[in-house]
Amino acid sequence: MSENHRSESPRRAARRAHEEAAARQATAASPGLPAATDGLARHGRLRRRGPAGFVLKTIAVGAAVVLVSGVSVGAIALQQIQSDIGDGVALTGEETEPALQGTGIGAYEGGFNILIVGTDNDAKQSTAEFGKRDATLNDVNILLHVSADHTNATAVSIPRDLVVPIPACEKEDGTGTNSAMSAQPINSAYSYGGLNCVVQTVKGLTGLDIPFAGLISFNGVIEMSNAIGGVPVCVNKPISDPYTDLNLPAGTSTLQGDEALAFLRTRHGIGDGSDLGRISSQQVYLSSMLRTIKSAGTLSSPTKLYKLARAATSNMVLSNSLKNPSTLIEIGLALKDLPLGNVNFVQYPGSTGGTGVYAGKVQPDVATAGLLFDSIKADKQFTIPKGSTGIGSESSGAAGSTGSSGAAAGSSSPPAPSTPSSTPTTPATKAPAATEISGLTGQTAADQTCSVAYKF
Repeated sequence: MSENHRSESPRRAARRAHEEAAARQATAASPGLPAATDGLARHGRLRRRGPAGFVLKTIAVGAAVVLVSGVSVGAIALQQIQSDIGDGVALTGEETEPALQGTGIGAYEGGFNILIVGTDNDAKQSTAEFGKRDATLNDVNILLHVSADHTNATAVSIPRDLVVPIPACEKEDGTGTNSAMSAQPINSAYSYGGLNCVVQTVKGLTGLDIPFAGLISFNGVIEMSNAIGGVPVCVNKPISDPYTDLNLPAGTSTLQGDEALAFLRTRHGIGDGSDLGRISSQQVYLSSMLRTIKSAGTLSSPTKLYKLARAATSNMVLSNSLKNPSTLIEIGLALKDLPLGNVNFVQYPGSTGGTGVYAGKVQPDVATAGLLFDSIKADKQFTIPKGSTGIGSESSGAAGSTGSSGAAAGSSSPPAPSTPSSTPTTPATKAPAATEISGLTGQTAADQTCSVAYKF
């Protein structure tokens, strides 16, 4: 797959030179780390604006900091990554949140939830390259739940047009509080009170405590995809989307830089042209990215991890609860050994075609959502109905595919039946049967899927 290169602005060139110098400095401190100069901020950016963000960034950051905290890169690299993090965002109630540990380098204890928010605007971005936008929308909202025993994770993508109540939120500039609203699309929450308001809105929607949150703009997607050397993505037919400048042939293409961002942004080129189709297509990318990280040995490569850590922390705004490097280390240790089949990507249940406040928006499926979040809260295993990948994706039928019914939050998959034996044995304790949640769409990270091109 060819890559589109554009000349660097003086600002980006200076930034890249600074990053290369930091990498060389880190190498001097630890001979095991080659200079991290390739794949960082060398690709041109899209001319058009759009949302970006994905939850596995948190996994990469956590796992990266595990190694750069002295195991491979040394104190200089850790200091550089910590300086990248910048100022944090206060979340309402975080000062009394018992889940905030950050006290050592052991794996995080118990279950936890992280909200990753992708915005369509960034105060630091070049208006010459991306244009100017008056408002910032949280168009991507992915809630990651990790089970208490750290054997399963569920990532819930919340449609940007889902109509939800938005609570009263303190304005980002501290000049007052915006009043609560009973029915607004969730992607407007950021404009009423920044990242904290998005977190409080999702807490009210799901009933889950959310002690951790991170905000990312589309430049982070570009640099993350470059850091891992691209993500293989399958599409069932050619995709041509003039809105994002995305042109892909049928089959599998390895995407990075601008193309990776364009793929995650495309709506008109996928499924039925809706945001619901885009979500299931994004899950094709997310699952492939996690498989790429596992298969490419990224988690055991100090060089790649350093690139991932720098790319992520340089392009994210973290809640105060995530700024502590030891907390990132704890989370990384809790996540790094998750089996692919036990990492689930699901869509918040909802439908289109409603009336009144739901006209042209997404109406929550309260009953199905209730089953989903009751299972998550209780860490109970659930499955996704077979073939329910969503309108923007389909099973590729590739060898080794597990289908769409892998294990979800709470516990690992039930063990496979043992080979019959004539020798009497003590009956083994059976794992509780997983409950299938009818109406739920998604896939596991082990599922081989393809995005479905828009049918004109």
